[in-house]
Amino acid sequence: MFKKLGNILAKAEADYADIRYEVMKETFITFNGKELSRIGSNITDGYVLRVLKNGGMSSVAFTKEEDAPGAVKTAVENAVLIGMNIDKSIKLAKIPVIKDTFLPELKEDPRKIPIGEKLELVRKYNDIPLSHDKIVMTNIGYSEVNREKYFLSTEGAEIREDLITTSLRGLITSKDGNLTQNIRVGSGGSDGFQSIRNLEEKLEKRTGLVLDLLKAEPVKGGVYNCIVDPNLAGVFVHEAFGHFSEADIIETLPAMREKMEIGSQLGNEVLTIIDNATMPDQLGFYKYDDEGVPVREVQLMKNGVLTGRLHSRRTAMEFDESFSGHCVAEDYRFAPIIRMGNIYIEPGTDSFEKLLEKLEDGLYIIDAKGGQTSGENFTFGAQYGYLVKDGKKAGMIRDINMSGNLYKTMMDITAVGNDLVLSKTGGCGKGQLNIRSCNGGPHILMNNVVIGGV
Repeated sequence: MFKKLGNILAKAEADYADIRYEVMKETFITFNGKELSRIGSNITDGYVLRVLKNGGMSSVAFTKEEDAPGAVKTAVENAVLIGMNIDKSIKLAKIPVIKDTFLPELKEDPRKIPIGEKLELVRKYNDIPLSHDKIVMTNIGYSEVNREKYFLSTEGAEIREDLITTSLRGLITSKDGNLTQNIRVGSGGSDGFQSIRNLEEKLEKRTGLVLDLLKAEPVKGGVYNCIVDPNLAGVFVHEAFGHFSEADIIETLPAMREKMEIGSQLGNEVLTIIDNATMPDQLGFYKYDDEGVPVREVQLMKNGVLTGRLHSRRTAMEFDESFSGHCVAEDYRFAPIIRMGNIYIEPGTDSFEKLLEKLEDGLYIIDAKGGQTSGENFTFGAQYGYLVKDGKKAGMIRDINMSGNLYKTMMDITAVGNDLVLSKTGGCGKGQLNIRSCNGGPHILMNNVVIGGV
C-alpha cells in the first residue's frame, strides 16, 4: 500500500504533500422496542490528499485509485490559488519523521465475533428494560467502527494504525399516565468487545432510575451550590472549555485569543485540566494523528492558570507553540481538523462524602442530557439529581437544566473529588463527527449555578 501511495505523492509538484488511505468497516444492530430495526455491515475506502504549495494548502478526497492523477492536479492548482488569495502564507511546524505500524491491543477483537452473537447480546440487553412495567419503549443499538489507516508524506513519514471502536448506546423510556421520562444508557471503548459484555446490572440500574423518575419532583428554579457528577463534569470541560483550547477555534478571534493567553488565571486554583489521548484502553486513545504527529499529553490548565492548547502543525506554527498531535479526521472523506482526545478535570483529594459535607445544602446533579454553548455561555441538561440537605442526599429531582458563564463557573468550582471517571461512549460534532472524543472528571463542587425549573 505504501508503494502505491508513494507513486501518487510523487506526481505532486509541491513544497509538501501527504496522503491518507483508509479502509473502514462498520457494523450496526438496532432495536426499537421489541423490533429489530437495523442490522448489517458495510465496507468503504478512500483517500485524502493534502498539498502545500506557494503558501497555500488544499485537500482533495477521492475513492478510486484511477482518480488520483486528477486529484493531484486539482489539489496543486487549488493550493496555488489559495496561496495567492490569503494574507499570510501557511507554514507547518517541523515534526519528527516516523515510520511505524501500530495495532492496538484488544480485550477480545470484535472483528472475530460473529454478527449473530452480537445480535443476541444486544437483544438480551434490550429485553431487560422491556421486562418491567411502565417501560413503554427502548431504542438500543450496537455500533462497531474499524478504521485501517495508512499515512505517507513527502517528508518521509510512513505510518499504519488501526482504530477500533465498539459501543452500546440507547434510550429507555418510562410512562405513568401523562408523565413520560427517559434515560440514556451506554458503554464501549477502544479496547475491544469486552467493553460491552456483562452489562446486565447496568441495564437494570438504569431501568430502575427511569422508573424512579416517574415519582421524582421537578426541580425548583433558582441559584444553587451543586455537586456535579463525573459525566456532567466531563461534558462541561469538553463543551464549555475544551473547544476554546482548540487553536483553530480562537485563532481568528482577537478578543478570545487575548482571553485565552497562556498564563491567564481563568479558574479557581483547585482546577487542573488535562487532555491525554495516550492513555491505553480509553475511548480517545490513539498513537498518531492524521498528520502523522505522535500525540502527547497536554496540560491545558494548572491550578486555574491556562498552560497549553491543542494544535495542528499549522496552528502550532501560527501560535509559535509546540505541536501536540491533535489533528484528526472523521474518516477518509475529510481532511483533519483539531480535536480533543481524552479531556478531563484532574482529580483532587476530596471524597464524595467530603464534598457533600462542604455542600451542606444544594443539589447533586447527574448525567448530561443535551445542551449547547454560545460563546462563553453554556446550558446543559441533567438526566436526574437529588436535593442535598445538611450534607446528605434527600429527594430525587428531575427536569434539570444548568446554565452559566464559562469563566465565572470555573472560578466557582471550589472543590474537586478524588474519583476520576472517563466516558465509555463519546461524540463531538465540531465540523466532523468524532465518535472517539472522550471526556470525564471526578465529582466537583460548583457554587452559584443557575438552575432552570418550575
